[in-house]
Amino acid sequence: MQRRAFGKTGLDVSVLGFGGAPVGFLETEQREVADILSGLLDQGVNLIDTAAGYSGSEEMIGKTIGHRRDEYVLVSKCGRAMDGIEGAEWSEAAVLNTLDRALIRLQTDHLDVMLLHSCDLAALRAGEAVGALVKARDAGKIRFLGYAGDNEAAAYAAGLEDVAVIETSISICDQANIDNVLGLCQQNNVGVLSKRSIANAAWKGASQQRGMYVNYAENYAQRLEKMAITPEDLGFSADAWPEIALRFTLSQPGLSCAIVGTTKPGSVTANLAAAAKGPLPDDTVAAIRAAFQRAEAATGETWPGLQ
Repeated sequence: MQRRAFGKTGLDVSVLGFGGAPVGFLETEQREVADILSGLLDQGVNLIDTAAGYSGSEEMIGKTIGHRRDEYVLVSKCGRAMDGIEGAEWSEAAVLNTLDRALIRLQTDHLDVMLLHSCDLAALRAGEAVGALVKARDAGKIRFLGYAGDNEAAAYAAGLEDVAVIETSISICDQANIDNVLGLCQQNNVGVLSKRSIANAAWKGASQQRGMYVNYAENYAQRLEKMAITPEDLGFSADAWPEIALRFTLSQPGLSCAIVGTTKPGSVTANLAAAAKGPLPDDTVAAIRAAFQRAEAATGETWPGLQ
């Protein structure tokens, strides 16, 4: 598994990372999750991403691979108000209490990265939430801090001195952050994780999606339809969208790691094979970007990164 520099953290991370949302929100047996996560670690995947808001995900990861903690970079997210956590949204109390709970659930004494989970620009500028993560870093509970989100807030966060990592939406159907965030991250040596890296399989349509994915999938499916481009147009077979989507995201300059979540062993195998092929040819990337830009312009609207 190829690895890339993770910005100012000094870490190297696999180009493919595991997103822990599905193992929390979908009904998945612990044994299945253990097989998937252990298999990924065995194949060289070394970044695991989760969040306090992914119901059950932190616990599942801790139970299944906590004993292999030294083999992976562990990322979680915090800051939202939720049951069992004292403190208002984006307050120091909420941030620190969520972190302390995460350490227990993930069966570790520290996180490599803790991200503020899509707080708005006003909350970032207020500084309390960022300041709480700085305190946690200085106390040794986390190694690095950052922000998970999109658009103007992600661009602002990328310019903060203490922010070492940005997680943002980048995919064939979500390209705004390529122009508005990635360049700033490169300038400031901020590591970048892409979320929803394969556009929630937009080519399937929303009717084939489950649970948390439906709203995103519907929006992305509409965008892809308007883009009016097919795998065959790009020189691939008709069933190649999963590979094209992942390799497109991996083609973006400044990206450290593409996060993909799944509970299906077959998808894990396909993702590993696609990632091994590396970025798409430049002309293929250009064709996908042009299709997005034409479709966006035709709507007369701006297609922002989806939060």
